[in-house]
Amino acid sequence: MNDLEYISIAALNQYSYCPHRCWRMFCAGEFTDNQYTIEGTSLHARVHTVGEGHQEETWQIRAIWLKSDKFQLIGKSDLIESENGEWYPVEYKRGKKGEWDNDELQVCAQALCLEEMTGKDISDGYIYYAHSHQRQLIEMTPELRQSTINTIEAVQMLLSTGEMPKAVKTKRCNGCSLQSQCLPGTADKVERYLEPD
Repeated sequence: MNDLEYISIAALNQYSYCPHRCWRMFCAGEFTDNQYTIEGTSLHARVHTVGEGHQEETWQIRAIWLKSDKFQLIGKSDLIESENGEWYPVEYKRGKKGEWDNDELQVCAQALCLEEMTGKDISDGYIYYAHSHQRQLIEMTPELRQSTINTIEAVQMLLSTGEMPKAVKTKRCNGCSLQSQCLPGTADKVERYLEPD
């Protein structure tokens, strides 16, 4: 990796969801709330009460910073748990299991940091969905690790060049708080209008 500043683990989630959204948030400094982002912020405000303790045999640490020099990542964890010498990250999300893998990438990035910080291999992590009160097991497979590393490299390239990715209209746009800024689909309409007959 090069000498860029450390990138936010959250940027990986945003990039995987939509590269254009990631550019708007982390290059242009734009952000707008909607009901989903407000719910997520409220959930994390409750979760990010700094502290540690035990729940039966499991040691829990909340709201600590994770860092990887190798991958130039930094971010605050929701929850790190340790049981029988094994460590695993737990990421809290509003709602229920999503259709996309952006949350899994975020958990894997936390695991990469945790491996570097503890010197231990991390085989699993979890996503806790607040609405269903269910945990989803995330296995740190070679494929997920490689996808996460590829995303890290893509975000670093985005941040180093500052080049804006095209806004592409997908069904993800329906829940995006930045939809009114990027107007997905507008560029395609303009291109079709400008095409010679």
